[in-house]
Parts: sequence; structure tokens; C-alpha cells
Amino acid sequence: MKLAIAGFVLCLFFSTVFSQTTIVNRDPKISSMIENISAANIESTVRKLVSFGTRHSFSSRSSKEQGIGAAYEWLKNQFETIAKDSEGRMIVKLDSFYVEPDGKRIPRRILMTNPTAILKGTDKDDNRVFIVAGHIDSRNGNPNDSTSLSPGANDDASGVAAVLEIARIMSKQKLPATIVFAAFSGEEQGLHGASFLAKKAKDEKWNLVAMLNNDMIGNSFSNQTLLKDNMQVRVFSEGVPLFETDEMKSLRQSTNAENDSKSRQLARYIKEVGERYVDQIEVKLIYRSDRFLRGGDHTPFNRLGFTAVRFCEMNENYDYQHQDVKEVNGVQYGDLPEYVDYEYARKITCVNLAVLANLALAPAQPRNVGIITKEVTNNTTLQWEAQKNSTAKGYYVLLRETYMPFWEKKIFTTKTEITLPYSKDNYFFAVQSVSEQGHESLPVFPFPLR
Repeated sequence: MKLAIAGFVLCLFFSTVFSQTTIVNRDPKISSMIENISAANIESTVRKLVSFGTRHSFSSRSSKEQGIGAAYEWLKNQFETIAKDSEGRMIVKLDSFYVEPDGKRIPRRILMTNPTAILKGTDKDDNRVFIVAGHIDSRNGNPNDSTSLSPGANDDASGVAAVLEIARIMSKQKLPATIVFAAFSGEEQGLHGASFLAKKAKDEKWNLVAMLNNDMIGNSFSNQTLLKDNMQVRVFSEGVPLFETDEMKSLRQSTNAENDSKSRQLARYIKEVGERYVDQIEVKLIYRSDRFLRGGDHTPFNRLGFTAVRFCEMNENYDYQHQDVKEVNGVQYGDLPEYVDYEYARKITCVNLAVLANLALAPAQPRNVGIITKEVTNNTTLQWEAQKNSTAKGYYVLLRETYMPFWEKKIFTTKTEITLPYSKDNYFFAVQSVSEQGHESLPVFPFPLR
């Protein structure tokens, strides 16, 4: 009897273990790129940006050693050095624009500049664009103090360092789609650099598939709560889109798609792909467009209808954020480089690269994805169309129960129509293209096909 019980327990143990086994398939090309991301390089960039004293938008543009102008030029030079490995595919420029006074954080007309590098895609038939960005400016407690020391090590030299490191590695790669590496100016004065590029993308009709904003990705220790965590990263994404027409609102309400915006689909994709490729990091999806009552450089893109999210450290430290550099009662204040966890920033940079590479190598999303609703049935039939010149090997049909935050099943098909024995009353669905090598596009949430 004891042997029988022991055998049953042993079988149950192995059954449980094997039922929890997860197969992880990584593209060696993407894994190789990730392995080359260097925490030391990220730290070097952060410390160099800090060395400019202040990067306030109204600080000096003429000095070669101090102020925002020196920071612009240094970053441009770094991009140009990286571009030498791109075989002419990377274009570098200082994208400048004027901002008019607003009586608040813009006291006078000012010229702002976004250092930008564009890595052109190799496929002339692929017009997809992806953006990865951070913001180059910094500030103290007084948002209009343009002269005092303002290191901005974590906010947001960490994000700019991630962008530069990703550009260094991806410049050597031949990818079918185009990637834009941007360091936004004027974030602390009202998201001006991001607003400029978002409007440019809209006016020039870019096929902008996704925008990844990295703002404060290097702090792993919170004040007040005293939490230490370098194994989780927050990704913020909008639910109800900031850009929503009456027609979009009606469709969202009729399909109960409040948790299935394009940006929310991107966030889920980041979690799946990021955790697939990067060890010891968990992507936490925060169902807010940004921190409570706050915003970031992805927000102007959302306002114009683009798919955009924000990466941010799990726990913020307000002793270091937007603080004058000082010591009070033995407590150090100020956004100094010694308080950045560079290994943590490296892992978040790796997640960004994994997502960008997987998206750029994937086929374009399927179009006209819909659920057939001509009759009431317990089955669900989905239809879609391939994009012109599609390189898709096939498609994944995704499904999850309505209360679940993440996709639960992936069903592969080479066809553009499928009927599944799952009720549309109880499940949400989406469809994504997949390449021969297994790179997936972003999922597309279906609309009713009557």
C-alpha cells in the first residue's frame, strides 16, 4: 500500500513538472545581438551625459563642454561613429525646431533639437518604421532652472544610453524595416521633441508600427517603501486610445475592446518576446497610459493615433528624481550616476532590442482581420488578408478568456480563414503574421464582419 501511494505521488510530481515545462525558442541572430549589449557601455554613456553639468532645454547651446548644445553634438558624433558600420544605411542628423513661449516652462522662443539616427530597411517593398527613444534633457526641482547642476543620470540619460547601445548593435544588421533611434529634447518642458517627431511622422504618412519610449530605466531601489528590485520592469500602455473617433468608439464599445488597444497589444507582445529572450526579467504590464496623472514621450504619439508604450523602472526613487544636488540630514539628493543600476538598465535595453529585432524581421501584420457574425453559433470563424508582398509563412490565431490579461493559446494556420470551437462570447481573439524563422508581427484585434 505504501509503495502504491509512493508511486502515485511520484507520478503526480512528474506529471506536474512536465505539465509546467515551457519550450523557449530563440533566434540565434537576435540572441547574439542581445549578448553584445554592455552594461559598461551604458554606464559610460550615462556618465558622459552627466559630465555636461546640465542638459536643461534653456542651458547653453554654444559651449562645447557644458549644457544641452554640447550634449546634442556629442550624441550626434556617437551616432555618426556607429553609422560607419551600417554600410551607408544609417543617416544621422540634428532635427531642430522652434517652440513658442507658453508663459510657463517656455518663457521665450527657443530652438530645440532631437539628435536622431535612422537605420534604413533593406527591403524596398517594406515601408514599416519602428522608433526607440529616450529624452536627452534634464531638470532640477525648479523646472525653469537652466544653470544649476542637473545630472539627469537616470532621468533620462539611462534611456538615451539604451538607445545608443541598441543603435550600436543594430547598425551592423540588415533588417527589412526601418528603425529610428531618437533622443528627444524638451521632455521636461512639455514633451516638445516627441511632439515634433510624432507630427512629422503623421504629416509624412510614415507607416509607424510601434514606438518604444524609455524614460528612467536604471533605478532599482525606491525611497519610502525601501523596495529593491532589478528583475521587473513596467510597461505602460493606453487602454481607451487618446486618439479615438466616434466610429472607433462605437466599434470599441460593441466589441468590448477596452483592454485591446493597439498599444495594449504591443505591451503584451513586449512581455512575451522580452521574457523569451532576456533572462531574469519580468515585464509587468501596467494598465495605465503612464504613471498616475503623469505622461511621457510616448503620449504625443498616442494622441496622433500611433501605437506607443513606455518602459520605466519598477520602483522610482524621489530623492533622486527632479531634485537639486544636495545633502540634507545625511540624505543625498539628486539624480547622480552612482545611483543607477547599470545591470538593470542593461536587461531593459535587451528587452527593447529583442522586441525591435523580432518586429523588424517579422512579416507585416495581416489586414482586414474580422470575425464573421452573420449567424449565431458557438464556433468562431475569423477571416483576414495578407499584406501586399507579404513574406508570411503563416499566421497565429491568438485567444484568451475574457478575464485573462494575456493570450493563452496560439493556433498556427497557413490559411486566411479559420473556424475554432471557442465561443466569441467567452473569448477574445487576434491574428498575427509569422515568418519562416518564427518572428511574429503585432497581433491585430478583429472587427465584426457582417
